[in-house]
Amino acid sequence: MEEEIIKDKEVTLDIHIKEMEDDQDKKDEKKTKSMRKQPKKQAKKVEKAKTSNLENDKDVQSAKEEPVSEDKENKKEIDLYSEKKEIIKVENLTKDYGNGRGIFDISFTINKGEVFGFVGTNGSGKTTTIRHIMGFLKAREGSVEVLGLDAWKDSSEIKKYVSYIPGEIAFPDLNTGTLFLKSQAELLKLQDMTYANELISRLQLDTSANLKRMSKGMKQKTAIVAALMANKDILILDEPTTGLDPLMREVFLDIILEEKQKGKTILMSSQMFDELEITCDRVALILNGKIIDIADIEKLKNPTYRMYKIEFKSPDDYQKFKKLKYEFIRFQDKYNQVTIKIEEKRLNKLFNDLKNYNLKFISEVKNNLERHFRQVLAMQGDDYVYKEEVTRKDRKRAKKQIKREKKEKRREEDVQ
Repeated sequence: MEEEIIKDKEVTLDIHIKEMEDDQDKKDEKKTKSMRKQPKKQAKKVEKAKTSNLENDKDVQSAKEEPVSEDKENKKEIDLYSEKKEIIKVENLTKDYGNGRGIFDISFTINKGEVFGFVGTNGSGKTTTIRHIMGFLKAREGSVEVLGLDAWKDSSEIKKYVSYIPGEIAFPDLNTGTLFLKSQAELLKLQDMTYANELISRLQLDTSANLKRMSKGMKQKTAIVAALMANKDILILDEPTTGLDPLMREVFLDIILEEKQKGKTILMSSQMFDELEITCDRVALILNGKIIDIADIEKLKNPTYRMYKIEFKSPDDYQKFKKLKYEFIRFQDKYNQVTIKIEEKRLNKLFNDLKNYNLKFISEVKNNLERHFRQVLAMQGDDYVYKEEVTRKDRKRAKKQIKREKKEKRREEDVQ
C-alpha cells in the first residue's frame, strides 16, 4: 500500500513539473516575440526624441530672439505712463447710499505732475471718491481710470504705482512701528530704507513705540512714512495732516512740495484751506456728494480783477453809490459798506467816481481759496456747507442773550 501511495505522488509531481515546463516555454516564446518588436519601438522613440530636440532648439532660438516677454509688457506699461497726460480720470461717478448720502455725478481729471486738492466737510464725499479711485469700491454709475486702467478691474496693477494714506488708519497686530515699517518694506520689496529713515528723522517719529499705544499724531506719522518710503509716482492722501501738531504739519507740507518738485502726481483731501492753497495746483470743493467748483490756485493768486471794501460816512452817499454800475459782492447797510469786484482796467474810473463821495475808508480785499469758496457756498442757499458753523455762532449768541435776560430780571427783582 505504501508503495502505491508513493507512486501516485511521483505521478502527480511529474504532471506538475510538465505543466511548469510548458508555462516556462510559453513565457520564453513571448519574450522572444517582444525582443523582436523592441528594435522597432526603440527606433520610434529615437525619432520622437530627435523631433522633440528640434522643437526645443526652435524654442531656444525664439527665446534668444525675444528674451523676456514679461519685461516687454512692463516696459510698455511704463512707456504708456510716461506718455500719459491724464493720470486720474473720473467721469460721472455716482454711488447712492440713499437718503441723499453718497456721491453724485463726480467728474474731474488729474494731469501728470499735478497736485489736486479735495476740500469739504465730514460726510461730503471726499473719502468715498478716493476709495473708488483706489479700487476699494465699485461705481454704480460712471467710470474711474488710473493710468488708463479701470480702477476696479485693474486695481492690483494700479497699486504698483500708487502710495496711499487712508483717512482711518488701522495697523496690523505688530508690536512696534519698526516691525510694521519692515513688514511694509518686505511687501513692497524695498531694500533701500534711506528715504524712510530720512522721513522718520524729519517727522521726529519714535518707531520703537508700541503701535496700539501710539497717539493719533504718532500713528499718522507712521502711516506717512509707510506710504512715502516706496517713492511711487502717484500719491493719494486722505486728510494726511489729521492729528499732526502745527510744527509737524509744516514739515509735512514741505515734504509734499518736495514730492511735487520730483514730478509726482498727488491727490490730497483736507478740511484746511491754507494747506491746500500752499501745495495744490487746483482744488475741488465738494458739497453733499457733488463737486460745485474747481478753483485754479494760480488764477486766485494772480487775478485779473480786484476787490475793494468801501465804507461811506453818510447813508445818502451809500445809497447813491449802490445805483452805479459796478459788480457788488456784498452790502452791509448797518455800516454803509459795500464790497465790489472790478477789473484792473476800470480802476481809474472807480477812483474818479469816489471823488464825489465822503468815504470813511477804502481797503483792498486780498483773494484766497477760503474767501473764494465762501463766496461760492454763499450762493448755494440751504445747502451751505458752513451751516453748522453758523449755528454754533447762533447758539453762542443765544446763550449770551439768555444770560443778559436773566441779569435784567435779577436787577428788576432787586429793585422791587
